[in-house]
Amino acid sequence: MKTTKARRIIWICLIVLLALCLVGAGAVFGINAYVVHSTSDQILSPEDAALLEDVDCILVLGCGVKDDGTPSDMLEDRLRRSVELFQSGAAPKLLMSGDHGRVTYNEVWTMKQYAMEYGIVSGDIFMDHAGFSTYESIYRARDVFQCEKIIIISQEYHLYRALYIANALGIEAYGVHADYRDYSGQASYDLREILARNKDFVTAIFTPEPTYLGDAIPIWSDGDSTND
Repeated sequence: MKTTKARRIIWICLIVLLALCLVGAGAVFGINAYVVHSTSDQILSPEDAALLEDVDCILVLGCGVKDDGTPSDMLEDRLRRSVELFQSGAAPKLLMSGDHGRVTYNEVWTMKQYAMEYGIVSGDIFMDHAGFSTYESIYRARDVFQCEKIIIISQEYHLYRALYIANALGIEAYGVHADYRDYSGQASYDLREILARNKDFVTAIFTPEPTYLGDAIPIWSDGDSTND
């Protein structure tokens, strides 16, 4: 009798645990689908993005820089797209947002150098040295750089989350993808992005301040004021 009762309790516990796992998985994938679906119409072709009016800047989200100081494949493609859009007249300024949290690692200077090599003047390129995450980059674009209407550049899988954050923060935002090639490890990026969308879904509810804010640097001013 005791053995039968113990087995029954174990089975009940396993069933409850399984049910909780299924509910949790459903919530994770449900939030992921909502983030993607709610922002998909905001992803534009480069041609359509160039027709937008009164865009404050093109926001380029940072990515890895190689040991030799050159951009990773993903970052290079984001920069390539941003230069093309800038040259098409989509926006009057570029905002390079990335990680410069260490003296020995500076994503944003690599990003600015790339744009200048293609003829964009330094004063039209702003650097956000404290864009440590997608959420912080967009929050700072609003509060530090005073942006109200932006075009975000990243790979498509990443744009849905970036646009969702922008919507939650009250910024009018559009995305243009920078997928010029296939990327090694894309399957793992896609999987991690599901979890990241869930994380930022919650973050967008509470809207915590980023690591750093500081004084306002209006995007219509001189980008050289952000040189460091």
